Amino acid sequence: MKFHYSKKEDALHLRFNDAVIAESDEVREGIILDYDGRGKLVGLEVLDVAKRFPREFASAVAKQKLPFQFKVAA
Repeated sequence: MKFHYSKKEDALHLRFNDAVIAESDEVREGIILDYDGRGKLVGLEVLDVAKRFPREFASAVAKQKLPFQFKVAA
């Protein structure tokens, strides 16, 4: 798996393999799933990371300090 965070775009891109993306589906505003030609999920893009993730996670991604663990309050 590969990940790339673009600070300029505030976007996180996750790729699960190197397959060619044949189709993308925005399942929710700013959440995009990428599929290969057989309909298999091959990627995920999250826009506006700073708004969507806990501050600690967004900070770690921006600094590319992964893996990162944080507690989610119940």
